[in-house]
Amino acid sequence: MDYHFDWGVISRNADNLVNALLLGLGLAVVSLVIGCVIGLVAAYARVSGRLWLSAPVRAYVEFIRCTPLLLLIFFVYFGLPEFDITYLDKTESFILTLSLYAGAYMSEVFRAGLASIPKQYVEAAKAIGLRPWQRQRYVVLPVMFRITLPSVSNNLISLFKDTSLAAAIAIPELTFTARQINANTFRVMEVWLTASAMYLVTCYIIATLLRLIERRYASIR
Repeated sequence: MDYHFDWGVISRNADNLVNALLLGLGLAVVSLVIGCVIGLVAAYARVSGRLWLSAPVRAYVEFIRCTPLLLLIFFVYFGLPEFDITYLDKTESFILTLSLYAGAYMSEVFRAGLASIPKQYVEAAKAIGLRPWQRQRYVVLPVMFRITLPSVSNNLISLFKDTSLAAAIAIPELTFTARQINANTFRVMEVWLTASAMYLVTCYIIATLLRLIERRYASIR
């Protein structure tokens, strides 16, 4: 094997790699937050019992689940300008795409969470005189989020890995930055091994922190 490792290229580009990693993590967190809002609204529409609300949401979920994420990214970034929607830059268009993608999956998570809430909780809330919005605010939503917390955690990790697809539209997250460094230095093994390790370590840290949160809050009390 004639390949000789030169890890100096990594130390010289460490700042760029770390900044790119933080950008990807930020994209994932923002998209998850927006996706949770979309998913919660969609979940309530699904369980509303009104066909005119549930049918469009069901179509949206099936469309997102059956369409590759990369294709959705291209459609939003390259397709929307054809309809004179030109006010989104590449980062905003990616966040929009990833948020819609996350929202479809989170709607199913929240729908299952709403369906799994013990009826005794709602009945008890009615018995003490809570109004419908108070029952949702103080009983249904807190219990639902505790039930769905593990799934929300898994979606954050998945979205963080999906941010690597932002490289397709030249957003300087970790994969795009690693590809640029590789193109400039031709240090294939060092660059991609480092990028892989950064993804692995970051996902492990996120998973560990989220497991601690789950142990504290995920159970129904």
